[in-house]
Amino acid sequence: MPALNEPGVAFLVLVLGAIVGSFLNVVIHRVPLKQSVVRPGSRCPSCAAPIRWWQNVPILSFVLLRGRCSACRARISWRYPLVEAATALLFLLVWQAREGAPWLLLRDWGFVAFLVAVFFIDLDHRIIPNRLNVFAFAWGVPFSFLQGQEEGLSALAGAAVGFGVFFGFAWIYQFTTGRAGLGGGDIKFLGAAGPYLGVAGIFWVILVASVAGSLVGIGYALLSRRAGKRSAPLMRLALPFGPFLAAASIVYSLFGSDLWRPFMTPI
Repeated sequence: MPALNEPGVAFLVLVLGAIVGSFLNVVIHRVPLKQSVVRPGSRCPSCAAPIRWWQNVPILSFVLLRGRCSACRARISWRYPLVEAATALLFLLVWQAREGAPWLLLRDWGFVAFLVAVFFIDLDHRIIPNRLNVFAFAWGVPFSFLQGQEEGLSALAGAAVGFGVFFGFAWIYQFTTGRAGLGGGDIKFLGAAGPYLGVAGIFWVILVASVAGSLVGIGYALLSRRAGKRSAPLMRLALPFGPFLAAASIVYSLFGSDLWRPFMTPI
């Protein structure tokens, strides 16, 4: 059988990513509600009408249905095609970054799927479900060891640092201030992300996510005051941290090693 040319492979990767994104829409909707992601099949959230296969083609069905349910004509959220398109793009970027390393490719495809789900679930519900953290850890460690012992040990070290160190920081912060800093889900997230990011990546992610979260919080507080709304004191403003952690993890997973390698070269 003739080998697929690169544009053909890229197209197949995009299709695979969009299909995974379609499944992630189910995960994002059902996992916080502690529902099965397998049964029942896809249904309209407004009228519960079953969605037929041709109405469930990623991105394309949304366009053909003009963003409305065919049964009740309720609007379909733009989030559905957004998640599908974002996952497809991330799958393509991971494929380009991990070309020639099949185990890392499979590992990091699972990782970006996990991150997309975490981003939207924590945005909506302010939780990072344990089921997702367990999946990410159980997926990442074996694939890291398949790439080699050094990669596997780095994965375990990242998990240990991600969970252990920041559990300690969170405990100290709560003990000294009486307020929770990182939530339990955030700490478990860092442990689950450790196998993919390594020790250096974990520290980079927590730094960038903290800075980005602070800037967004300050901006939100300032905009609220300009609009004449009462807002909580800045230090007590509660924003979901998961989206910032997920976004920073995506950036580091794809680009971080290259960006920081010149600064990590021994003198």
